Amino acid sequence: MEVLSFSQPLLIAIFCLGYLAIIFEFVVRVNKTAVSLLLAVLCWLVYFFGDVRPPLESENTLIDHLGRVSEILFFLLGAMTLVELIDSHKGFHTFIHFLHTRSKRKMLWVIALISFFLSAVLDNLTTTILMVSILRKLIPHRNERFLYSCLVVVAANAGGAWTPIGDVTTTMLWIGGQITTVKVMKSVFLPSLISALFPVFIYSFCVKGKFPKSEIDFRDEPLEPGAHLVFCLGIALFLFVPFFKWLTGMPAFMGMLISLSIMWLITDIMHQRDEQRQHLQVPHILTKIDVSSILFFLGIILSVNALGSMGLLKSAAAALNQYLQSDILMSTTIGLISAIIDNVPLVVATKGMYSLQAVPVDSPFWLMIAYAAGTGGSILVMGSSAGVALMGLEKVDFLSYLRKVTVPVFLGYLIGISCLAVFF
Repeated sequence: MEVLSFSQPLLIAIFCLGYLAIIFEFVVRVNKTAVSLLLAVLCWLVYFFGDVRPPLESENTLIDHLGRVSEILFFLLGAMTLVELIDSHKGFHTFIHFLHTRSKRKMLWVIALISFFLSAVLDNLTTTILMVSILRKLIPHRNERFLYSCLVVVAANAGGAWTPIGDVTTTMLWIGGQITTVKVMKSVFLPSLISALFPVFIYSFCVKGKFPKSEIDFRDEPLEPGAHLVFCLGIALFLFVPFFKWLTGMPAFMGMLISLSIMWLITDIMHQRDEQRQHLQVPHILTKIDVSSILFFLGIILSVNALGSMGLLKSAAAALNQYLQSDILMSTTIGLISAIIDNVPLVVATKGMYSLQAVPVDSPFWLMIAYAAGTGGSILVMGSSAGVALMGLEKVDFLSYLRKVTVPVFLGYLIGISCLAVFF
């Protein structure tokens, strides 16, 4: 795309300033959602002024990206509503005592392993929302919950990388014909497991002691009417989403919306005749959804899309291709960049650079890209949709994650990709 000379440097400068303002939210004392929305508008403003094409074509580009972002936002809204609906019925209490352990160290392993394998069936975003909600019941204090919720993101991103339905970038490569189901599961499973469990292994030496019994015993707490049904149906509807996508070929958010509609109908039938149960119906649940986290997600993704539309991401991918002649170095670097910039446009740019004739199906390069793009986003909290969701759900800030989580996750990422490279 032909652009005016000032546009690209100005866009990069605005994006970097906005990104820094989000990172240092507690220093500038401005809410990150406000910054992300302003950043999105300013980035696209530069795009509109720098685009030499008619304004209508620029608008169509924006609308096209907004449509893709809306898929994620509606998916997120539906998943958050389902989780909140289960929680309002105290549905998680029906099984949570089977999960809990008073050992803080054992809890790390339990949460990480469940998140890893659950993400392979669902996806990293849904798994994060679901597991964070469970953690809130197991560990009521947010400060104590910090490490566990961060490891949920790490394990969910790693678990999503080794199946075609677990992560959007792996799904893109699968649909595009770059990888096949059996090959990616066989090749990427072990490296992904290593990248998920290495940080858990490290923190096992740091976390000691036991949780107070009063904080993890929910068996005596009374349940709301229909709690067992809502919990079982809710989990079934979550699992139905990837099946619906496979069966119909429709986007995942449509499966989430039909799941929400089914739950909405059933809970209305259950509670509509009792005025004292209004707090258990979806209209009330929607008032409890954290809209600011959804808007934060919108702002961040649209800002990155502006960079991609300006051609900056494709230029960066071309530069990497020129200077990094090794498949291992190329894929490793893409994974590291995905910790800063959303992995979807990076994978799109990479797919556009290499044809299947030049790089055949199930080649080591595509398998390493699937691993790197999926797990590399865990290095920084803003590097994946699951991490961005965690920032909204648990108010996890960039610097806290950087200080306490990034180094072990980075080392696990490098060990995983080294293990993958050995296979080839």
